[in-house]
Amino acid sequence: MGLFSFIKDAGAEYLGIGKTVAQEEADAKAKYDQMNQQVANQLEGEVRNLGLDIGSFGVAVSGDKAWAFGEAASQEVREKAILVVGNTNGIAAVDDRMYVRPEEPVAEPQPVFHTVKSGDTLSKISKDVYGDPMRYNEIFEANTPMLSHPDKIYPGQVLRVPNA
Repeated sequence: MGLFSFIKDAGAEYLGIGKTVAQEEADAKAKYDQMNQQVANQLEGEVRNLGLDIGSFGVAVSGDKAWAFGEAASQEVREKAILVVGNTNGIAAVDDRMYVRPEEPVAEPQPVFHTVKSGDTLSKISKDVYGDPMRYNEIFEANTPMLSHPDKIYPGQVLRVPNA
């Protein structure tokens, strides 16, 4: 009896054990890539389900960063698609690679983006931005169909505030 020593990265593989470091890294990368592709597919589906006028839309994901590709009918549609992707748990940044169709005028005013804080309501945001809490519906409309109700916002969510 005794202890026999062997070279760890040499020999036959049985039952998936005894993989080399390179094989383990390749397997881990494949699982990571597959997970990122599943998240990207889900995000693409969410944007498409909203019925936004986007042609050839695509998303790529790596960790907590996403890339949005496509052709939007307007700047508003482009921003809404980016907000859907960015307001997803686990996504920290969206690299916007989208463009607006050439027939869309480029001179439309740029909206302000507001990150919802605890205690915020659309009325409160409207009062802070426009000076009038009754203009909350403008913010709601600018964020439909992502928002289903004016009271359903949450801290950390990013909203479009048009013509602030």
